[in-house]
Amino acid sequence: MINLLALGTSTVRISMPYAAGALGGTLSERGGVVNIALEGLMLSGAFTFATTSWWIQKHWGADWVAYAPTLGLLAAVSVGVLLSLLHALATVTFKADNIISGLAINIFSLGATNFLLKWFFNSSSNSERCPSFSNWTVFSSPDPKSPWLALNQICHPLILLTLVMFVASNILLFRTRFGLRLRSVGENPQAADSLGVNVSFYRYMGVLLGGACASVGGVWLASDQGLFSSNMTNGRGYIALAAMIIGKWKPWGAAVACLIFGFADAVQNRMQIFRQTLSGGDLANLPWLDRIAAETPTQLIQAFPYIVTIIVIAGLIGRSTPPAADGIPYEKERG
Repeated sequence: MINLLALGTSTVRISMPYAAGALGGTLSERGGVVNIALEGLMLSGAFTFATTSWWIQKHWGADWVAYAPTLGLLAAVSVGVLLSLLHALATVTFKADNIISGLAINIFSLGATNFLLKWFFNSSSNSERCPSFSNWTVFSSPDPKSPWLALNQICHPLILLTLVMFVASNILLFRTRFGLRLRSVGENPQAADSLGVNVSFYRYMGVLLGGACASVGGVWLASDQGLFSSNMTNGRGYIALAAMIIGKWKPWGAAVACLIFGFADAVQNRMQIFRQTLSGGDLANLPWLDRIAAETPTQLIQAFPYIVTIIVIAGLIGRSTPPAADGIPYEKERG
């Protein structure tokens, strides 16, 4: 029997890194800069969080352990902003191809985190355990089976932070002068420039804000595991990019798309548990079902979320229209 509460909490938690990454991509591309560097930004954020919080625990003493996750989060966001600054410098100032710049950041982040993992922890696979947000709880109950305890899985500091980020970003984009100008430089930079809008400034701001949001997705991954592992994003940045497209470059649309992917991933996890239960011989009176469970490749079940992604994207091709000037360098007219 499927535990709907557990499935729901798993969906939200799995969706978290996708959502933070998709929001980062939305803010960047609304300003006209394609950002496929989400994978690298999330990976760098995860490494920075784990390493910073571990370093504080090891060198600053027990009095600072409680503050280590928060300081790790701030450090991760700072690194995300710095990497995004490089992306903005390449694409906005030097008019480099947006895709090439984003791929360069992804490759750099993968190589740099693997190198630093070996440097700090003398390991090519995992860091040491680090303080995280996992122990922070909102509800308590003497009954270990109380449904209130399951809500702690949703009322997580980083989930609440991401929710605040989505609300704030939606207001910023559609209810403020800043958001209007940001969207204008993504749609028609020539017209925006003619009205006195600094196109380069707003494109820079979109990329930097997007980098800060995407890095939070990486922080979630490291905090949830309590450590950093090599290439722990494992393609989530590209799924976040797909969610942004499916969400039609709108924060709440991207959030819904991420929940769909999170649900597919949560179902995949449940399918594996169900498969193991069936193949254990619990349904001896249904040998055909037991045989199907035993012979179903694990890889096919693991591919389920990605199959859902492909189907959803295929169904939306031609229906999602990006900002008109997305990925197009702007040359200011002279004279």
